[in-house]
Amino acid sequence: MSKFKKVSTPIEGLYIIEPTVFGDNRGFFMESWNKKEFSEIGLDIDFVQDNHSRSKKGVLRGLHFQVKYPQGKLVRVVKGIVFDVAVDLRKNSPTFGKWYGVILSEENKKMFYIPEGFAHGFLVLSDEADFLYKTTEYYYPEYDAGVIWNDPDINIKWPFEEYGIKEPILSEKDKKLPQLKEIVKKLEW
Repeated sequence: MSKFKKVSTPIEGLYIIEPTVFGDNRGFFMESWNKKEFSEIGLDIDFVQDNHSRSKKGVLRGLHFQVKYPQGKLVRVVKGIVFDVAVDLRKNSPTFGKWYGVILSEENKKMFYIPEGFAHGFLVLSDEADFLYKTTEYYYPEYDAGVIWNDPDINIKWPFEEYGIKEPILSEKDKKLPQLKEIVKKLEW
């Protein structure tokens, strides 16, 4: 029996991963990645880079992707709570332009596997959050791209009100991202 449970979402290829957690009065232990175990649940993935970000409440990062050398990502939160979102950008997918979101937290220890061909973003819901992610491709700044977080055609239901967030805190770059309909022709997958 695998140490990981793969939970399907309404979008093909997008999965929530639930690790087996061993805990007692001293704390807990879990594996967050095991190539053999992931292969056994149908995710034969090679990761090449690990990233770690820390953000404060209300920070919204995304929706990011690379136009060349797309990255698959395995994301998780080790401190705090985030609402993590993936948007299907695979042109031939029946769910193109659709999104799926999941709460990731240090308590639930869930991970989110986002394959190549998706835009990705997250909103920090706690006072602070540490976010870790593995990628299947290196970061190439020259191919960095994105879709605006509030694109009306995608219509993500960000949980601002539920967590007392009046306005998202965005980078200057993320404030200027285009809508999906403006970039769809540039997508190479």
